[in-house]
Amino acid sequence: MPGLLRGIARTAVVAGTASAVSGRVRHRQDGRWARQEAQDQMAQQPQQPAYAPPPQQVYVAAPPAAAAPAAPDMSAKIDQLKQLADLKSQGILTDAEFEAQKARILGQ
Repeated sequence: MPGLLRGIARTAVVAGTASAVSGRVRHRQDGRWARQEAQDQMAQQPQQPAYAPPPQQVYVAAPPAAAAPAAPDMSAKIDQLKQLADLKSQGILTDAEFEAQKARILGQ
């Protein structure tokens, strides 16, 4: 009978050891799979910088209440004065008409 009990005891020890080892292996695999899943989820999420400055405030000026008509630029005024001078030199405009139109162009 001692041989039979020894065989049963040995089988129990081997079975218990196998059960403990498989439990540890299973626990380790679960941990690996959980870490892998977490890494996969992090890779799928858009990356955000560690520090993001607060958004800048933008101030927009109010439009002017009544905008005056834009004055022609200086080169346009010079061209108009040259045309007036040509008309005066051709005798089409009198001195008074030339001076009146020049004052109008220059805004005087």
